[in-house]
Amino acid sequence: MNRTDRLYALVEDLRAIAPRRRSARELAARFEVSVRTIERDITALQESGVPIYAETGRTGGYTLDKKMSLPPLNFTPAEAVAIAVALGRAGDQPFGRQARSALRKVVAAMPGTEGELARELARRVLVAEPPEPAGGIRPLGAAGVSRAIEEALLRRRVLRLDYADAKGALTSRDVEPGVFLGGRGGFWYLVAWCRLRDDVRVFRFDRIAAATVTAERCPERPVEGFAAEVPEMVMHGAVLD
Repeated sequence: MNRTDRLYALVEDLRAIAPRRRSARELAARFEVSVRTIERDITALQESGVPIYAETGRTGGYTLDKKMSLPPLNFTPAEAVAIAVALGRAGDQPFGRQARSALRKVVAAMPGTEGELARELARRVLVAEPPEPAGGIRPLGAAGVSRAIEEALLRRRVLRLDYADAKGALTSRDVEPGVFLGGRGGFWYLVAWCRLRDDVRVFRFDRIAAATVTAERCPERPVEGFAAEVPEMVMHGAVLD
């Protein structure tokens, strides 16, 4: 968890249990950082105006003035577990890190008793993993490739790829990212407009040796123009209502 996510989660965790307190040691164990890091984070939040108060003594700790914060999200324990099951399958997929961060925020935002009920229910839900494709789960590619592609898609920026074809020949090319595709055999693909070929091309993640986000903004191209190139590979799209 990066610092921004941790600061947000700290506030939500304290809000969920308010007016009860949580010690720096408890928070450090919860977020897997040092007590000193928690103390610095709390100080930063207080300086930014978040109403967190420290109480000294054997039973002391940090507490948040609940009247000064937003009300809890109305997730039931069953809804939280349903989200956990869905997000837990993200694994090493595009936006998998963000999915795990979102799940932590959902649970932290629940009232204390509801959060505990959700955790207890989650311990009673087991999900059987589907059989691995022949040869095992395929890697996403070189370190940082997936993250660069995520950023380029979000910011609509041109990507510079070093890409190896099926014979291992490496080429450098600028592409306009279109869509992620989960393909057969456990591979992930990027469908993009390739400026070298002046056409839509499909790039397998594990063949991308390097990916760099440029400052150039992509021209508008309809999503349908990318997905239509490889309809047999499309599994399903994400829906955000």
